[in-house]
Amino acid sequence: MAGNAPIVPPSFAAPAAMLLADVRPLRQSPPGNIAGIGVNTFPMDRARGSRRRFAFAIAAFLPLTLIGGCATPPTDPGARAEFDTRNDPVEPANRNVFAADQALDKYALKPVAESYRDHVPVVVQHRLHDFLANLHDPVIEVNDLLQGNFSRGWITFQRFAVNTTVGGLGLFDVAEGWGLPIHNADYGETLAVWGVDDGPYLVLPVLGPSNVRDAVGTGLGFVLDPLAFVGGANALYAGYARGAANGIDDRADQLDTFDALEKSSIDFYAATRSAYRQHRSFEIAQALGKPAAAQPSSVTLGAPELTDP
Repeated sequence: MAGNAPIVPPSFAAPAAMLLADVRPLRQSPPGNIAGIGVNTFPMDRARGSRRRFAFAIAAFLPLTLIGGCATPPTDPGARAEFDTRNDPVEPANRNVFAADQALDKYALKPVAESYRDHVPVVVQHRLHDFLANLHDPVIEVNDLLQGNFSRGWITFQRFAVNTTVGGLGLFDVAEGWGLPIHNADYGETLAVWGVDDGPYLVLPVLGPSNVRDAVGTGLGFVLDPLAFVGGANALYAGYARGAANGIDDRADQLDTFDALEKSSIDFYAATRSAYRQHRSFEIAQALGKPAAAQPSSVTLGAPELTDP
């Protein structure tokens, strides 16, 4: 899976990648012109501005959620202990956002992902998946270095170099067969390595399950997206294409996994919260070099790599 946002259930992360990661504001007009009528656009400014706006939207959403959607802590000691363990003080608001995210997935992305999985040749799906993963390697490299994980950073560097050259611009994951396995690293994970606590559980609009720390990391991912610094029309269109492709690829990769999770869950919201935390703890333990603690969760949220037939 490719993407810079925190690892979240693709039923929610994928709409984010497809609909928001590369959203652009309305056209900007030179002074004296009427917006949208025969004007020139400024792709670089629009790309940077959209990412900043989205990052600021995340920052604005956090205090509003924490203030406006708090659940009342129970007075019973046992119930209060369970409440504190869940670390979900804004659960009423989170559940509302979760329901909206589910509806967006049900009526928008999931049908597209199902059609993609069922009708696009498997070999094309593999090539797209590997290509997107290769595009994300520079972001992983930056976070490996910020975390001080130089051995993992060296692996990421080699993966990118091998797959970009021998692998035909990333269309083939040659590096995996050469003993250079893929791993994830993002800004939320980097903050965790630096000792920042995860904070309360959050469900972000469209982006889905997160927490305060990872939400900040997600905002950083949008602001620091390499395409935001390239500029030009090509970068603008590449952003649209990458966002759509990431969304479809991520969602198609886990259709069966999350259908099974939903069907087997009495409370899908609680099951998703638990699975997200398990997987996130696994990733952070790996980043911290704690293999004993890095036990994979029972539900894979990290989009296991497609295996070539």
